[in-house]
Amino acid sequence: MSILTIILTGVGLAMDACAVSLAKGMCYTKKDAIRFSFIFALSFGFFQGIMPLIGYFIGIKFTSSITFLDHWIAFILLVGIGAKMIYESFGEQELACELHIKFIDILLLGIATSIDALAVGVSFAFFDVDIYVACFIIGVVTFILSFFSGYIGRFVGSFLHRYAEVAGGLILILIGTKILIEHLCF
Repeated sequence: MSILTIILTGVGLAMDACAVSLAKGMCYTKKDAIRFSFIFALSFGFFQGIMPLIGYFIGIKFTSSITFLDHWIAFILLVGIGAKMIYESFGEQELACELHIKFIDILLLGIATSIDALAVGVSFAFFDVDIYVACFIIGVVTFILSFFSGYIGRFVGSFLHRYAEVAGGLILILIGTKILIEHLCF
């Protein structure tokens, strides 16, 4: 798997975290924007980076028995996650402003926004990918995008929230389709 594909996967996976960061960013005061953006980005980047590793090792357990289906599994997982992200982007947008953020809430948001990365990690088990490099790239991409999303959220708020989810979903669908086409045609 190419570095570009891993980066694009990271961008796609980061969109949930970016959407939450944008929503939280709307609540930041000028003096708190950088601090809270950093805290959330750290949590999101950590969990987005660790979840594919967990998924990868889960997937490794099953690769020998389902190798002939690996491209279909990756396709279904990525397209399913992408479609879910797009579908959810058109749902009711609830943006809660809470200035007293608890540590446990930050951790739970980090886990919740990275569940998709767990499934992507399972699909990584079927491909030639350096999982540690992939996890590092996904974590860094998520950290950077989440940080800037949180900071920008102060200014643009809910307008970009929906579009971030749609963009992330489309990226994952395209990557899943690319994987399927590569395995069926080449």
